[in-house]
Amino acid sequence: MSQDQKIPRPVSHQSLRNAALRYIDRFATSRENLRQVLMRRVQKSNYYHDTSIQDGIDWIEDILNQLEKAKFINDKTYAEGRAGALHRKGTSLKVIRMKLMEKGISDEDIAYALSALEEESDSENLERAAAIALAKRRRLGPWRQEEKREEMKEKDLAAMARAGFSYDLARDIIEADSIEELGF
Repeated sequence: MSQDQKIPRPVSHQSLRNAALRYIDRFATSRENLRQVLMRRVQKSNYYHDTSIQDGIDWIEDILNQLEKAKFINDKTYAEGRAGALHRKGTSLKVIRMKLMEKGISDEDIAYALSALEEESDSENLERAAAIALAKRRRLGPWRQEEKREEMKEKDLAAMARAGFSYDLARDIIEADSIEELGF
């Protein structure tokens, strides 16, 4: 082991609780994501200090239950906020669903978040609104300089496809003659 590599302290119930509180103070998180963050600490402690993995799992479960009871973590609220932020950034609904699943959000909470997104949105087509937001943010299609639009068209379409939008929707937005034609 190199000299500049620090050996972490052994974890305890209290140290995990403190780490959890520091983490949720800095980041919005789901129950499952926080479990994974804390579990990495337990695994490091197990590697360096032979801390019992089962004790760590029990401590984490207890801490998560306490935090949920105190309303410090709430998957439904987290999913709603994250879905809204991703949508405003120009993320497709398919990608929003996938990112929420990666954070351990249940299908029920994902469905709730997406329906809440539809209710709060002033646009009748969420996917189109997200695609327009992405094009505007990345300066694609009608937001691109006029002289470069034709040569960059394929790259713009590819960027929209990588973001999870259908070819037809991407083409409608990238090939729009003007921003006004899109409703801006």
